[in-house]
Amino acid sequence: MIDSPYIYEGNVKDRSMQVTGEIAEIREAIARSRQQGCQIGCVPTMGALHAGHISLVEECRKRVDYVLVTIFVNPTQFGQGEDLDKYPRPLEADLDACRAAGVSCVYTPEIPSLYPDGYGTWVDVEGMSTILEGECRPDHFRGVTTIVAKLLNIIQPDVACFGAKDYQQQTLIRQMVRDLNMPIEVVVAPTVREADGLAMSSRNQYLSPEQRQTALCLSQALNIAEESLLAGETSIAQVEKRMLDHINSFDDVRPEYTVLRDPDTLEELKSLQPEMVALIATYVGQTRLIDNRRISLPQ
Repeated sequence: MIDSPYIYEGNVKDRSMQVTGEIAEIREAIARSRQQGCQIGCVPTMGALHAGHISLVEECRKRVDYVLVTIFVNPTQFGQGEDLDKYPRPLEADLDACRAAGVSCVYTPEIPSLYPDGYGTWVDVEGMSTILEGECRPDHFRGVTTIVAKLLNIIQPDVACFGAKDYQQQTLIRQMVRDLNMPIEVVVAPTVREADGLAMSSRNQYLSPEQRQTALCLSQALNIAEESLLAGETSIAQVEKRMLDHINSFDDVRPEYTVLRDPDTLEELKSLQPEMVALIATYVGQTRLIDNRRISLPQ
């Protein structure tokens, strides 16, 4: 877990951090902060915090006075046979990391408070929810957009921060916020990587030492895509094949997709364009990992 020096040095009179799972207490705390002239920022997480999550807190802190982190392992975004039961839940370590980062409040709801008996309302972003991650994980994004909409409705922040590693997720959330006229600025922070290039993920802790090395194939394949395009490759299919061939050169992997897409719509490309995004999803052993890279061609 996090034991590195995430120490907030900002000018805050009271560094105590509220922790609550009660909606009424969250709203009361936010109302009190607004009365004091604070703007509110939100960082939704499922816990098992790492430096990537803390970077979102730091991005939020640049923009607002009061940062609230949510920690909730959302059951509706896990499919049958996925890792809901074993998903890491190191709450005390997460709270320590939040305190060190200068978080004002952590919201830790229980499932019944967000999905009570008889719950039947869902938020769907049509189109993009059914491709790539949505095709591999049916109903996953319905769960994501529903819980994010609920959290944003409870908290009503001025700013909400998400990570670029979950590229399709943040793209969908930005569309949902636009479509529903939510008065929220959505900030997308860069992917935070380990020194060897592996994108930080709470699921990395599932990997054995050997699988941890194998997992580097994702960032390496993204490097191959970018290098190929910058070297003059014009065939999208060839770039996608080079990514796939690299991943398949490793043992104990099961790739689901290696694609180049439009960075805003995630639609398939008929030809190269100035801005693109390469996206990868693959299993390393039993652990599913994703990564991406925005690629800009020289003009």
